[in-house]
Amino acid sequence: METEYTLSIFTENKIGLLHRLSIIFTRRHINLDSFNASESEVKGVYRFTIVVHTTEDQIRKIVKQIEKQIGILKAFYHETHEIVHQELALYKVPTKALAQGNDVETLIRKYNAHILTVEPEYIVIEKTGHKHETQELFDKLRPFGMLQFVRSGRVAVTKQIKEITSYLIELDEANEYSEREILLTNK
Repeated sequence: METEYTLSIFTENKIGLLHRLSIIFTRRHINLDSFNASESEVKGVYRFTIVVHTTEDQIRKIVKQIEKQIGILKAFYHETHEIVHQELALYKVPTKALAQGNDVETLIRKYNAHILTVEPEYIVIEKTGHKHETQELFDKLRPFGMLQFVRSGRVAVTKQIKEITSYLIELDEANEYSEREILLTNK
């Protein structure tokens, strides 16, 4: 059964890494529902957050394949109930929509959105929330003349307490242990 999974991939800053990752999904005919890249809480470590719909068996194989790539430090997958996540959406509507009555203002308040800018020709509204929440506001604002709409990729943190620095230390210790073992067996 297909489920929505959020991948958190911790990487070094390597050229071509995004291309190699996209090939892993393309070969398996898996579409990316959302993609976001940013620096992580660890200096020099970057985080890719990718959302896909697939089976658990397939996601396990994907994570193993991702971790084989040069420049990947660690990859995790999570179901939605294991993370806290948000997206950001921006809506550009004509200013006249705001001037025609209280409907747009009421929607902005109801959906806990914010006006970022008011220009003579347009206003830009910001909404953070889950995808269905930002989509719902889009559907409500559309009749007022949607000029532009954009939604960011998902940003997410896990509900578990263990920090990435703990994983990186464990990974480093495991690599040192493996290197010592190799040296001892080669003597």
